[in-house]
Amino acid sequence: MTQPPNQPPQGGFGAPQDQPPQGGGFGAPQTPPAQGGFGPPNVPQTPAAAPGAPGVPSAPPPAQPPAAPPMPPVPPAQQPQPPQPGYGYPQQPGPYGYPQQPQQPGPYGAAPQPGYGYPQQPQYPGAAATAPAGKRKTALIIGASVAALLVIGGTVYAVTSGDGGGKKKPVAQQSDDPKHSASASPSASGGGDDPENLNAGRKAGEAKVLWYQSAPDAPASGADAPSMWITDKVAAKAAYKQVFAYGVGDGRPAWGPIGFPQKICAVTSQKSADDKVVVAYMNGAGDGAKCNQLQQIDLNTGQKGWSGQVADGGLFDSALNVSLSVTGRTLMVARSESGTAYDIDTGKKLYDKTKYGQACFPAAYAGGTNRLVQVSSCASGTSSEHDEIQELDPATGKVRWTQPVKKGWQVSRVFSVDPLVVYLTNEDKKAWNISTFTKDGRFRSEVKVDEKFGPRCGWAILERDLQGCQGVVADADTLYLPTDTTSSANEIVAIGLADGKAKWRAKSPADEPMYPMKEDGGKLVAYVQPSYGTGGQVVSIPVTGSSHTTAKLLQNPSGTAEIENTFYDGVIDWADGRFFISTGRLSGSDQTKEKLIMAFGN
Repeated sequence: MTQPPNQPPQGGFGAPQDQPPQGGGFGAPQTPPAQGGFGPPNVPQTPAAAPGAPGVPSAPPPAQPPAAPPMPPVPPAQQPQPPQPGYGYPQQPGPYGYPQQPQQPGPYGAAPQPGYGYPQQPQYPGAAATAPAGKRKTALIIGASVAALLVIGGTVYAVTSGDGGGKKKPVAQQSDDPKHSASASPSASGGGDDPENLNAGRKAGEAKVLWYQSAPDAPASGADAPSMWITDKVAAKAAYKQVFAYGVGDGRPAWGPIGFPQKICAVTSQKSADDKVVVAYMNGAGDGAKCNQLQQIDLNTGQKGWSGQVADGGLFDSALNVSLSVTGRTLMVARSESGTAYDIDTGKKLYDKTKYGQACFPAAYAGGTNRLVQVSSCASGTSSEHDEIQELDPATGKVRWTQPVKKGWQVSRVFSVDPLVVYLTNEDKKAWNISTFTKDGRFRSEVKVDEKFGPRCGWAILERDLQGCQGVVADADTLYLPTDTTSSANEIVAIGLADGKAKWRAKSPADEPMYPMKEDGGKLVAYVQPSYGTGGQVVSIPVTGSSHTTAKLLQNPSGTAEIENTFYDGVIDWADGRFFISTGRLSGSDQTKEKLIMAFGN
């Protein structure tokens, strides 16, 4: 295999290879899971032979996807539609690594398959492909906030009770059914009722369902339920037009819910050090409505703090869609070509980040710990077109350093802010790359592990969602990535940031995928997904020493494995010996009663 160079090429880092590595390598888009069952993808993607590339299986290639147009700077404005009950979760369209020829024909990898209800559009690098009907599986978004780790927010799939008529009013309200009401849902261990008797038949050694809450009503077309925030007091959750909060120990409503006049369209997946978050919601219900209304919330008290409206920028810089990130006390609101920073405690505007230099337009931000990273598109449409990465002083916006990216490469994701680890894509070369950087922005290393990796990345319909990936963790010296899940029992690979090489591997203790959640006390905490009749697991893996075998922290009950399997786009967290899982999208279905959030513990 040809290894990437140790130093970045002239004109920016990224080290694209003129020829892809030989052999299997980082491989291609993952095959959507086969119909039926809850297991992970179990049919490897049949690669298309690349000219002159040895080591490629001789099986017939899959059907060609529709031809895709060139990737625009901002994908077309399309509102994703919800999956129907029983559908699988989006599959990551390819493992990550240094530039590698995808094994799927076409510049975008495998095209989305029918079944999810999402618009059939070109598959963008770093986005998630869809899975066919008949498949239900948890997709993970890590909801933990740990120093020196990338903080990623997330969600889960919940369904409401029906009105018996097959239609649902597009409003957020409590159900009349006490078994399905978000405010009347039971607590299994906090003195409340458990009408579904979820702990019945619990086996020796299995954890308990501590409590659970069902979802609020949503339109028949479904609605987003982004993020989940865990504090010492509450587990809070956004869903459609409301934010809910429940006691972490007993699941009883802690405050609210807080309602909004229109649907929630963005949230800070991170929370501030004093447990503040900001929610963005639409300013109307029509096609021209903008995601420009901001509301700060104190998670521990439910108090609504400051509110405001995001102003539009220039001609092509509207607030139709925004993304929010938090670094220290700084809230960064990103539009399509600029950003505005606010004090998250007071709402005071701190500064704007707009066009600079060689026609460079800020395109996206990533925040966490005490670092704020800005990614800009420069000289678009010219021979000098390229991306730039900058670190900003969160309080003032002053540029600390600038690192240009080699022409043809785009910063698609940020796996970690501190240390800075970025995932890049090259549409023309059909390649991708993971690069790491020092504190002062100098190129540090590239991942050089010949492996297919499988972190899960969400959709980025209107903008670059830099922190939209889950199942990836980094500390000061090591990046922890899960291998792809086509073989079910995958591994977590510890990769040294100094040289990009594998340090050790830990295999999943079950025939189900395992994903890293956070590092805690010298151990990596990971989640093992449930199977047909066995609940998921929370395990720990020593990060030092010679032994890196898993030790079980929690075994979720087999009686709720099916429920655990149905969470869509699930956000998970491990805090104080409790495991939390919640949904990322409300289905709007009247036929099933899915959960909004569940907590497990011993």
